[in-house]
Amino acid sequence: MNFVEELRRRGLLHDAIPGTEELLLNEKVKGYVGFDPTATSLHIGNLVPIILLRHLQLAGHTPVALVGGATGMIGDPSGKSAERNLIDEAQLQRNVDAIRAQLEKYIDFTGPNAAILVNNYDWIKKFSFLDFLRDAGKHISVNYMMAKDSVKNRLETGISFTEFSYQLIQGYDFYHLWKNEGVKLQMGGSDQWGNITTGTEFIRRKAGGEAYALVAPLITKADGSKFGKSEQGNVWLSPEFTSPYKFFQFWMNITDEEAMKLIKIFSFRPVDELEHLMAKHAEAPHERALQKTLAEDVTTWIHGADEYKKALEASEILFGRGTAEQLAEFDEARILSVFEGVPTFSISKDKISAGLNMLSLVAEETDIFASKGDAKRMFTNNGVLLNKTNVNDSYTLGLNDLLAGKFLLVGKGKKNFNLVVVE
Repeated sequence: MNFVEELRRRGLLHDAIPGTEELLLNEKVKGYVGFDPTATSLHIGNLVPIILLRHLQLAGHTPVALVGGATGMIGDPSGKSAERNLIDEAQLQRNVDAIRAQLEKYIDFTGPNAAILVNNYDWIKKFSFLDFLRDAGKHISVNYMMAKDSVKNRLETGISFTEFSYQLIQGYDFYHLWKNEGVKLQMGGSDQWGNITTGTEFIRRKAGGEAYALVAPLITKADGSKFGKSEQGNVWLSPEFTSPYKFFQFWMNITDEEAMKLIKIFSFRPVDELEHLMAKHAEAPHERALQKTLAEDVTTWIHGADEYKKALEASEILFGRGTAEQLAEFDEARILSVFEGVPTFSISKDKISAGLNMLSLVAEETDIFASKGDAKRMFTNNGVLLNKTNVNDSYTLGLNDLLAGKFLLVGKGKKNFNLVVVE
């Protein structure tokens, strides 16, 4: 498989150093991507570099994932308007361990072209400050570093020497991997072009060697904002921070315009199959074929087939063909798994036994509605559902309304559901 052509067909190629495509066609190449451990989980903004490594591996090359235990202590100024907060060493180590475990799930570390995992702290820690200035600093001029967009864009707001030095350390990383591991290619997002080409220049100046660079475009939403965030913030790959249900819903809720752009990037299905699906979607966009495929493919990849099925089931019950009768058959374990991530409230069972009405439940005992006035307007428009059934504001709750003897599912309109735990 022609790796570069595959990226080009999928809209994953933004720029590459001349000769990169020929290199990948003529020999088996080791290519790396760096991940800075700024949290204990990667988020979907990190998926594109992971996808680059996957396609590299599928094309018969060897992916190298670098977890930046050293650079994570500094913070990359690329795309940032202000200085990052520094992470203490203990937290950094927790982040490194967590991200390493995630990467091992998404890239194949077995087989003939098994992926390699490295941590740049393993070699950077051996340098004294003076050693680094002598061995690395003398090869890249300040003028060269100042010309990079990641630096120029920060000059007005200010950039510390700490962040200014980031590209030099990343450049040395590429040199170290080139010299010791035979890595000839570095990849990343287009905002990393300056840092990556510093590495190729460092290799040329220090060792007279040749190295290559390839970057994917930055993925943005239809409104031009950064892809990978929801109203609640980052969409994380860890189920601890973003449940599989919410992760699934993120992909289901993207716009048609976004789906047409993203389907080739985030799905590993053959391009011809995806183009056929795009044509089908254009003929009947209301069927949301692209969103459904994206949600299936990405959720299955990140969380597994079982979690995808649970998320799909929850979605169908909440927004589709699910009925009150189906809900009534769920036991406690199934309710908790299907409705994980749905806003949850708790009330005492004594209040149900005493004859609590729906208006009091949604406007006083919980924060489902901000006020009784808001709730009454929704009741008037038949917009409040109890266990998938319309009820009025005076409806008196009873123990027989409890799902699995413990839960109430309250719908606020057709798309916003809340789970009330009654104990």
